[in-house]
Amino acid sequence: MLTKRNVGTTENGEAIYLITLQSGSITAEILSLGANLKTLRTPDRNGEVHDIVLGFDNPLENLTSTTYFGQVVGRFANRIAQGSFVMDGKTYHLEKNDGPNSLHSGKSNWGWRNWHVELFEWNQNPGVVLSLFSGDGDGGFPHGVNCTVSYLLKSSGELQIEYEATADGPTPINLTNHSYFNLAGAGSGTILNHEVQLACDRYLEVDEQLIPTGRVLSVQGTAFDFTVRKPIGKDIQQAGGYDHCFILARPSSKPVEFASVYEPTTGRTMRISTTLPAVQMYSGNFLQGKEIGKGKIAYPKHGGICFETQYYPDGPNHPEFPSCIFNKERNFKHTTIFAFGAK
Repeated sequence: MLTKRNVGTTENGEAIYLITLQSGSITAEILSLGANLKTLRTPDRNGEVHDIVLGFDNPLENLTSTTYFGQVVGRFANRIAQGSFVMDGKTYHLEKNDGPNSLHSGKSNWGWRNWHVELFEWNQNPGVVLSLFSGDGDGGFPHGVNCTVSYLLKSSGELQIEYEATADGPTPINLTNHSYFNLAGAGSGTILNHEVQLACDRYLEVDEQLIPTGRVLSVQGTAFDFTVRKPIGKDIQQAGGYDHCFILARPSSKPVEFASVYEPTTGRTMRISTTLPAVQMYSGNFLQGKEIGKGKIAYPKHGGICFETQYYPDGPNHPEFPSCIFNKERNFKHTTIFAFGAK
């Protein structure tokens, strides 16, 4: 099933669309506002279907919340230290919205924008392409960027997200999806019992402002070691909550599976593959029960977990990191796949 309907308007009078993709027993709903994954309904081991992503009933609530529920974040996801970077000898200044730093590109974040929508089908699987243009100087970033993000829901239980961005000159680009997952069901409590395994043998050390120090550390013997499956809650206090960039042990130009998640109460599973070099795993540390989500349920601390596939945070200020600078000759083109099941 593939449908599109108007669910509201922006302050500028633009129509906000909700696109419904249904394939087999899985349903995904995507908003044009923020290219947002609003709803994802999957069955548990008993066949009961529940929504497993956090969010709001009213799409406009996304514009007044800093949770970034379900958004496609850009032009640069994650943090940039001191809200500035130097490129080709010129200093560029961004909005500082996270203390002295820039987080998710501040007010220019593409997750606040209303994207253009086109529906499609591929091999009888429903999909949607969302597109936008970000001009030169948008949020302080140089050069214009055309971006498309596509969601494709396959009958095999995979939700595939394709990102493509072309720039008319050198500029940092770092796109991700900021969905919060709770495989027991959105609003059902915390994710501390979720069992996670990551094929990530290193992570980035960060300072007290969650800015990378530049040091790449081994996860072995630390609270950040998920190379063997363990509950999120096991070492979370020792880690101070997870909001860290984990580096894929075997990155590839083709989607490589790096994460598996299991929720023992419902039996739901999630496997994640990507072509990106890293993932920011965020355990919902800043949720405090103040965000009233779908069904008027307050989301508690650790009420959801994000797996934000991406380039390294603060990449423009670390030439030793994989390059996040794209230009006319180098397009941003990446894939992330979330595969769902139950056992």
